[in-house]
Amino acid sequence: MNDRWLITPQYFERPEPALRGVVPKGAMVNGPHGIADRSAESMARLHRPIEAFARDTCQAGDRVMSIAGDCCAAIPVLAGSRAAGLDPVLVWIDAHGDFNTPRTSLSQFLGGMPLAMIVGRGEQWMCQSVGLQPLPEERVWLIDGRDLDPLERVALDASAVRRTGMAGLASLRFDAPVHLHIDLDVLDADEVAAHNYPVKGGPSIAETSQACRGFAAANELCAISISGWTGSLDTDGCAQAACLEIIEALTLT
Repeated sequence: MNDRWLITPQYFERPEPALRGVVPKGAMVNGPHGIADRSAESMARLHRPIEAFARDTCQAGDRVMSIAGDCCAAIPVLAGSRAAGLDPVLVWIDAHGDFNTPRTSLSQFLGGMPLAMIVGRGEQWMCQSVGLQPLPEERVWLIDGRDLDPLERVALDASAVRRTGMAGLASLRFDAPVHLHIDLDVLDADEVAAHNYPVKGGPSIAETSQACRGFAAANELCAISISGWTGSLDTDGCAQAACLEIIEALTLT
């Protein structure tokens, strides 16, 4: 299986050119788009090229490698793989649950809602813009989601979403293709802090790379989406180096 790369060098409406540092030469580029907000129209302009890329890549029998600045960009990757006829399990690696809805969110931050949207909870306009129908909750695993809002935790506990820590990732086995999404803020903020919402108490770079390597070796990854870091905060290059190490762990199997 060949890897086909797409870089979307922005965080919602904000350009994030530093993300280009982890993709190989020749990668397709989506943007930066000249959007001023996080409206449905703006997000559709950002996401529809990702969906088309993922669909074409999966139809060709290749693997999607999508790098973007925020977790909402995983929605069109999943939409594209399903439009291509695949029925992947979704493994969502993140320090946050991303399982909020407008009813449960303390901040109303859009980036805290994509996993809930994917399973059909809350607003559906982002999924609808790329043709994504809700994914059954039992086909979703949340890995190391440790920073949860109170009502978000209640929703997750009552859902069919499966959960484990990073140490449990390598032991998971699926008889289905997998879309693996990883937000680099899953890493312990004491080691990698270049994020808008860093969280302490997470796995190290080494622990994450080891778990990803074991998981990738035992499963068929049809798509890998990565939510990167905040370039202006990565003054020592640690976040970029961590991203490269994790990409290598996921792809060199």
